[in-house]
Amino acid sequence: MASETPTWIDHFPGNFMWSNATLVTKGMAPYGAVALGEIDDVCERLRKRQHEPHAWWEEWNALGARLEKIADAAEAAGHRMTAGHCYLRAGMYYFTAERFIVPGAEKREMGRRAIDCQTKGILRRYPNVERVEVPYEGKTLPALFMKAPGATGRAPTMVAFDGLDNCKEMSVLFNGLEFAARGWHTLAIDGPGQGESLRLRDIKTRHDYEVAGTAAYDWVAARPEVDANKVAVMGYSFGGYYAPRIVAFEKRYCACVAFGAMHWNMEEWVDGIRRAVKTDAKSSAQSHFQVPWAFGAKDLDQAVEMAKRFNLAGVAGRIECPLLVAHGENDRIVPLDSAQKLYDAAGSKRKTLKIFTAAEGGAEHCQVDNRQLGVDCIADWLAANAFTAG
Repeated sequence: MASETPTWIDHFPGNFMWSNATLVTKGMAPYGAVALGEIDDVCERLRKRQHEPHAWWEEWNALGARLEKIADAAEAAGHRMTAGHCYLRAGMYYFTAERFIVPGAEKREMGRRAIDCQTKGILRRYPNVERVEVPYEGKTLPALFMKAPGATGRAPTMVAFDGLDNCKEMSVLFNGLEFAARGWHTLAIDGPGQGESLRLRDIKTRHDYEVAGTAAYDWVAARPEVDANKVAVMGYSFGGYYAPRIVAFEKRYCACVAFGAMHWNMEEWVDGIRRAVKTDAKSSAQSHFQVPWAFGAKDLDQAVEMAKRFNLAGVAGRIECPLLVAHGENDRIVPLDSAQKLYDAAGSKRKTLKIFTAAEGGAEHCQVDNRQLGVDCIADWLAANAFTAG
């Protein structure tokens, strides 16, 4: 039974939806994208407003607006780096505010404000980041390309796809900064059904994600600073389905990382969300609209049917490149046995299953309770299995 006392991981006892969303936001603190004191102030007020339908949006939006105003003033005064810090935090808080707004004009505008502020912050703080467009079926997928400042010649590169409710502006920081420190470039991309692609371009997800994976590979391989023979792909959370699916069909990637495996039975998972929102919506990490919105379904009933195609059974055996599956033993969103099933079914001869325990930390979904621990593990594995010299 869950404790009634708030903890760092469960800020809202009995309300997993809000606790998980808060933990995701807290997880960006090591990268300067949020401030824990600001988060704590908001959560103290929200704890008293859990029964108010607009409280979540109002509190996070107010904090974002305050910081955006401070950023504008700093920019006007010529303090570009300070402005960058404030824009970055404003954008992350706007993104948190947007999370539970139903799809429509209001959500689109909040998404636009979040992306605009996050982009301003990243480009001011990190001059080695370039905003780019990746050609995709007559359209483009928005991405951020972070170059490794110390890299010489052609260097290894990671293509990083998001999860269901995250964005490239987050992954370029918690993945890209570490990879850049090790001499590797990162393409953080909002694929179909993700981030800006979904929010501002209405590009829905698809089960055959190798189409997006091939588009991303073609783009990075054409860059003069990229070693086309050392391009890996990763996906976190829902991306734990996307990345393995990609390498099962797109063989040019040299390695794959499932940063948190995704449900082995996607139909069962979406049906679980459907049942949860009917009985106790607060017990679900996902809102009633997130999956249908990303899928392009009219409701969860249709999303359950569409989810049948998102299945790695019969696909994982095609994976040939080195594979890392990283998972937390206390993951409350994706059961641990899904990670084991992916590992067991993968055809790769060089595969690793890393389970983070509560004792060592990183036991929550995608190591959100200690994100850097997960990223360090991934980077060390890449250095040993994919990005080795020669």
